[in-house]
Amino acid sequence: MTQKTITLRNVNTSDFRFLFNLLKERDPKNNISHKKMPTFTEHIKFVKSEPYSKWYIIELGKSKVGSIYLSKNDEIGIFIKKQFQDGNIGQESLKKFMEMNPRKRYLANISPKNIRSQKFFKKNDFKLIQYTFELEK
Repeated sequence: MTQKTITLRNVNTSDFRFLFNLLKERDPKNNISHKKMPTFTEHIKFVKSEPYSKWYIIELGKSKVGSIYLSKNDEIGIFIKKQFQDGNIGQESLKKFMEMNPRKRYLANISPKNIRSQKFFKKNDFKLIQYTFELEK
C-alpha cells in the first residue's frame, strides 16, 4: 500500500497536456491503439470525442500519476507514469476502478509484445482468452 491516497477523478480539459505526455511515455512497440504518435491537436480532438465510457486520471495525493479507462466494450486500459510503475499504484487503481464500475466481465486488450501488461493483468486474475490477428493493406 502506498503512503498517499490514490484517487480516480474524471478526465477534464485541464488534463490534455498530461494525457499527451503520458501517451508519449508509452513504448510504441507495445501499442495496439496507436499506429503513430498523434499531434497535440489530434490528441485534443480525440479526448474531446469522449472515446471511452469511463476515463479517469489516477492521482497519488495531488500528483497525476496515470490514467485508466473503460472502453465501450468493457475493455480496461491503464498506464502509469514510468517513475511510478514499480509500486502498487496500478493494482490499487485497478481495484478502485472496478469497485467504482462494477461489471460481470472486464477485458484487457493487450499487445502480445507488452509483456509487462500481460504480467500485470495475470497478477490481477485476468485470464488469456484469445489472440487477435490483423491484416493491414
